[in-house]
Amino acid sequence: MNARELIEIDKEKLGGTPVFAGTRVPIKSLFDYLESGESIDEFLNQFPSVTREQVRGVLEVSQQTLLTSYEVTA
Repeated sequence: MNARELIEIDKEKLGGTPVFAGTRVPIKSLFDYLESGESIDEFLNQFPSVTREQVRGVLEVSQQTLLTSYEVTA
């Protein structure tokens, strides 16, 4: 999956906050959960409209973006 399939940005949904495609769950919520020490399973239990595949995809896209950005600036 690519970023466009995983992440939706629409002014009509939460004022344009990036959300998991097809949901109203902000991507930031995933990172907040992980940062606070919660597991992916706990995140998925709280947000059942998000799939494990979406979470994996967003983490992969984030990793690729970070590593690509780092390579360009290094």
